Amino acid sequence: MSSAPETGRASGASGWRARKGVVGVTAVSLLAGLLFGTSASLASDRPIGGGATDLVGLITARDDQVRELSEQAEELRAEVSTLQEAVDTSETRRLARRADAVAPAVGLAPVTGAAVQVTLDDAGYSLDTLPEGYSVDDVVVHQQDLQGVVNALWAGGAEAIMVQDQRIVSTSAVQCVGSTLFLQGRVYSPPYTVTAIGDPAALRAALEADPVVSTYRQWARAIGLGYVVQDVGQVEMPAFTGVFRPSYARVADDVVPGTVSLPDSG
Repeated sequence: MSSAPETGRASGASGWRARKGVVGVTAVSLLAGLLFGTSASLASDRPIGGGATDLVGLITARDDQVRELSEQAEELRAEVSTLQEAVDTSETRRLARRADAVAPAVGLAPVTGAAVQVTLDDAGYSLDTLPEGYSVDDVVVHQQDLQGVVNALWAGGAEAIMVQDQRIVSTSAVQCVGSTLFLQGRVYSPPYTVTAIGDPAALRAALEADPVVSTYRQWARAIGLGYVVQDVGQVEMPAFTGVFRPSYARVADDVVPGTVSLPDSG
């Protein structure tokens, strides 16, 4: 049986617990608000993926970055040339002559000569005008189409090749992402142009003989894909301005004879 004083103490304890609960809830609410506010601030300062929500958006953002970095790289090349001239010696001149001798072959020097240009383009259909029996993939230029043209021109003895406005070298990769061309950090939309310096007759003959290009020409006649080959006279192609990342194989010391180890490129 409880007495009056005990009831008073119980009531006081209950009130104390209630006040403690209010204080606790207030503290938790303040802390939660602080965390939410901090998270929102960080999210606005550092958006995920630079604000890109899909692959195309991400590639477009990277394209802008590559443009800026390319401009910075050109400024640094000019600075390096100035510094090289400041430390010019007989040995550096000898090495420079050796480098200049191989530069055109590897794409590091401008090349001038008669050129042939190949232009590839989508057929230009929409979903509403797409001919019956054909899909969207049938009426657009694909990666293998561009690669086929480039490979045929190399086989035809091309001295230098440029896709769009970029010089192609041994480490260049012609890749398509969706309906766009992704080349050395830049993004391009059709039509695509491939320009090659060399003997125009030999280059045209190589295009005619290549099976991949022949298949593309058949599709072009059937569905209206763009395919135009023309002589463009004397053309000066700029030097390759990117970075070489060679990949090579070497024999490892700790493997069974007859096998090779493939190190990472870079």
